Amino acid sequence: MRVAGLLTGRTLEMLRGEVRAGVTTGQLDALAEDFIRSGGGVPNFQLVPGYVNTLCTSVNDEIVHGIPGDRVLRDGDLLSIDCGAEVDGWNGDSAITLVVGGDEAGDPAAVRLNDVTRRSLWAGLAALRPDGDLNDIGGAVEDSITDDARADGVDYGIVQDYTGHAIGEHMHLPPNVPNYREPGRRPRTPVGTTLAIEPMVTLGDQANHVLPDEWTVATDDGAVASHWEHTVALTERGLWVLTALDGGEAELTARGAPFGPLD
Repeated sequence: MRVAGLLTGRTLEMLRGEVRAGVTTGQLDALAEDFIRSGGGVPNFQLVPGYVNTLCTSVNDEIVHGIPGDRVLRDGDLLSIDCGAEVDGWNGDSAITLVVGGDEAGDPAAVRLNDVTRRSLWAGLAALRPDGDLNDIGGAVEDSITDDARADGVDYGIVQDYTGHAIGEHMHLPPNVPNYREPGRRPRTPVGTTLAIEPMVTLGDQANHVLPDEWTVATDDGAVASHWEHTVALTERGLWVLTALDGGEAELTARGAPFGPLD
């Protein structure tokens, strides 16, 4: 899974350098497919029935599952790029959100939303522990967003209809991994757990709908959204973020979480 995760992470890093005003989301998709296949992988989004693209590219008020095409990016757009690769039957899944043209080109509230979402992802990753449960993760994500909302005086919306998931020999496996606490007993997280944790946060109400293309999810109120994701493994040594190029060492150690790569 580390091999698939690294290929996914390196694809996203390549795309960071290609995002600029005037580029279409379809062009980014073509670049990603070539990069993954040249790296010995298969774009695993294409293995989802009915989906033919390598990426999901969601812009501004689109939360997730945006279909790449002829949309031309503009400076200031908030762009989520969700990407996955399968190598030798094992899967990686990761997403980043960035401002086209750099943060200086974006609306300050959208830039802050993006930072809040990224921070909540790492809070959730750092909360995964042996013999814990999924509420450890969802609660950490929720608390991180709630604390930032209180500090910013903004009501950030935590998307409830879409969640993270387990991952391994298939990209999507049970159980789902919500970004908030749920009542009752939740699935445990023993050593060997591999999850894709992916908070989705809006600058307004989290209510959303699916567009007529039957894939793209957008906010009802037109507010912008941010989406970040990493695939993580809970090893005997600690946490290993399989889609982070450094394995997550810098972010995890900064939060006091154990970094536990197997290589």
